[in-house]
Amino acid sequence: MRIVPAVDIRGGLCVNLLQGDYGQETVFSDDPVAQAVTWHELGGALVHIVDLDGAKAGHLCAGDALRAIHEAGVPFEVGGGIRDMAAVEAVFATGADRVILGTAAHADPALLREAATAFPGRIAVGIDAKDGRVALRGWVDVTDTDAVSFARQVEEAGAARIIYTDILRDGMMQGPNIEATRAVAEAVGIPVTASGGMSSLADVRAVAALAPAGVDEVIVGRALYLGAFTLPEAIGVAVAAA
Repeated sequence: MRIVPAVDIRGGLCVNLLQGDYGQETVFSDDPVAQAVTWHELGGALVHIVDLDGAKAGHLCAGDALRAIHEAGVPFEVGGGIRDMAAVEAVFATGADRVILGTAAHADPALLREAATAFPGRIAVGIDAKDGRVALRGWVDVTDTDAVSFARQVEEAGAARIIYTDILRDGMMQGPNIEATRAVAEAVGIPVTASGGMSSLADVRAVAALAPAGVDEVIVGRALYLGAFTLPEAIGVAVAAA
């Protein structure tokens, strides 16, 4: 189980939102690049970057920060506003290890197929769900699409990984949605990253227990920033649970 620390970027700042609500924002750092470097130095083998401005605007907004993170030697994945092939290529050009498609994977399955073919093993799909339904465009629009069914569709289209986020748990420090995450993981044969609601080392253990179902990573954000536990502590728990 790999612990993936998160750096959400908005307006050039490192922030965190409650349940994806742009009106409920907490600023944790004025230097997202330095924050990404810190997480890497503390043991984060991969940093999860969300371009929140990009998610709303529909195009890459954090390019300068991504290039600086790459130049600092930090491996990272990126999601937020990547909705055409030019954007996929632009994000990879910044040095990203993975690109995460969300809205685009739902609206344009052909793009997912094209990207997965062009960058094999490096395209993940972010499935962000509210009450089991897929949400799009920075979590603003909730569809009628069932998350588990969508997971099967994106696997068939070539996604190398699914990043599953329960929106109602995200940023709330109330624990992850274990059963929903398990349902998605058991529905597909590709690895799944859990996200949303991590609040304690007990939560890390609970997610680590999903490894047999195919969950091999968990994204942690607010809990690290608030000091609920440290990144090395979480990594230690994940290693012990392996």
